[in-house]
Order: sequence, then structure tokens, then C-alpha cells
Amino acid sequence: MRHGKKVNHLGRKSAHRKAMLANMACSLIEHKRINTTVAKAKALKQFIEPLITKSKAENNQTTEKGTHNRRIAFKNLRDKYAVTELFGSVSDKVGDRAGGYTRIIKLGNRLGDNADMAMIELVDFNELYNAGKPAKKKTTRRSRRGKKAEAVTAEATQETAVAEEPQEEVVTEVKEVETAEAKEVEEVKETESAAEEVKETEEGSEDTKEKKNDPKE
Repeated sequence: MRHGKKVNHLGRKSAHRKAMLANMACSLIEHKRINTTVAKAKALKQFIEPLITKSKAENNQTTEKGTHNRRIAFKNLRDKYAVTELFGSVSDKVGDRAGGYTRIIKLGNRLGDNADMAMIELVDFNELYNAGKPAKKKTTRRSRRGKKAEAVTAEATQETAVAEEPQEEVVTEVKEVETAEAKEVEEVKETESAAEEVKETEEGSEDTKEKKNDPKE
């Protein structure tokens, strides 16, 4: 029975198993993909992905924490060139990925002992598999909340726009009424001024007639 058995010992003692996983991890970092058995590939996946996360987190931390992460990686990998490659090109390549840095592809059975074989590779370094796919954005719960908030704000803006449209119509109607009233006032003023001019002309003509009819003159 396998009660409480969380680690696959792979038929080896702890020292042998750690050395084997360190060598496999260094080979994976150097060549970006290796062929091995399915059991070893699963064990390697659990071994190397936390180290990749530590290398990726170095850019967002202080120098002291970055040095500490490098020491932890060197303790597990035991190769300074692999650590340099891990904290260099590998961390830059997987910087936008939230997790799942490796992929296991089963290859069938091995001749001889009929063992299940698989290829384990770094996902971001497979250019053929990711050739026609667009780059995925990092999605987290915060981003989902942000999308919901954006949707709510968009709905609110639409509602305000719909509510403002009749107000704008009312304002335009009021302006039209005011302009019509102003035109009527101007027309009344023009008619009054014309009537005054007519009166003035009539009074002037009457004065001239009176002067002509006076015998004294």
C-alpha cells in the first residue's frame, strides 16, 4: 500500500536520487528538452519548477533576496553554469508565465524493458509548437475582478449617456424657444420704429402745409 507516500523514490537512496535529479535538471536547462522515463519526468517537473519560480522572482526583489535564491538554486543544481543560465535566459523567457514552465510528452515504450518513455521540455523554448498561437496574457483573480469592474463602469457610462440624451433634447428645445422669442421681440421693435418714422414724416408734412396756408407768410 502507498499510504502517505507523496514522493516517488525511483528505486534509489536519497543521495543518489538528489544527484540524479540535479544532473537531469542541469541537462534540461542546457538543452531545453530531454528524453527520460515518465516517472523520472514527473519527479523532475516537481524538482525544477520551484527553482524556475525563484529565478523569475529575482527581478522583483532586492539584491539580498536574489542572492539567497541563487544560493538555494546552486544547492539543488550543484552547477554554477546551470544556475547562470537559469537566472539569465530562462528567467527572461518565462517572465510572463504564471506557472507550468515544463511540458511532458509521452513517446511510447522503450525497447528492452518496455518502460514508458517521455520527453520533458521548457514550454517557452518550443518555437514550433507556439508558432501560430498568439501570446497569452497573464490572467489572475485580480485581472478577473478588473474585467468585472470595467464591465460595470461601461454599463454605468451607457446608462448615464442614455439619461443625458433627453436632457440634451430639452436644452435644445429651450434654446430654440428662446431664439424664437428673441426674433419676435426684434420684429416688434422694428415695427415700432417703422411706425414712429411714419408718424414723424406725417407731422413734418402737416407743418409744411400749415406754413404754406398762413397769409402772414
